[in-house]
Amino acid sequence: MSTAEYPPEPWRLAGQGYLSVWQVPVGELPRLPAGVQPMTLAGRAMVTTAWIDYQEQGQLAYHELLAAITVRSGLQPTATITEIWVDSEVSLAGGRQLWGIPKDLADFDFRHGRVFTATASTARDWIATAAFTVRSGPPFPMRGSFTIAQRVGDSIKYSQVGSRALPRAAGANWNINPDGPLGYLAGRRPLLNLHTRDFRLRFGG
Repeated sequence: MSTAEYPPEPWRLAGQGYLSVWQVPVGELPRLPAGVQPMTLAGRAMVTTAWIDYQEQGQLAYHELLAAITVRSGLQPTATITEIWVDSEVSLAGGRQLWGIPKDLADFDFRHGRVFTATASTARDWIATAAFTVRSGPPFPMRGSFTIAQRVGDSIKYSQVGSRALPRAAGANWNINPDGPLGYLAGRRPLLNLHTRDFRLRFGG
């Protein structure tokens, strides 16, 4: 585990996000933390993937790819992160030690423009690539909050996240390594794609 020093919670982060939402049969989901149950509809669970470019306006600047599954937990939207990669030792150490988020390291290539493209790979193999085309039309300001549930030791830790952004609908083409850790999404098409422009996050605390 990394011993890099990291900021105390809450973290205040900012940048650009590109999200996709998928439906996956429960039997094909990755393992969830003990004590956490997926929220399902007709035997399917909701999975959100996100490419995130955390930029200098926030406390930390790094790249990230994650997958999170919507889970049962009262009335507030709650998810558990099952796969996540970053290119920052500081983010890796803080994510694991503060919130039990299972971060690993990867290499990223992000290209911003009319079409956003992203790739993620490790020394072992490639993980995924994607291209997002943002739809025309004005963005709509949105604020929200949600909870991240992760196992820390013998219990589940619930961490609050507040966010604001200017989301816009997008089209997305994903290419996912079927033999990699996101292989359960390979060959599927997302239900929804968004560009969360100029987001601000307050994570934890």
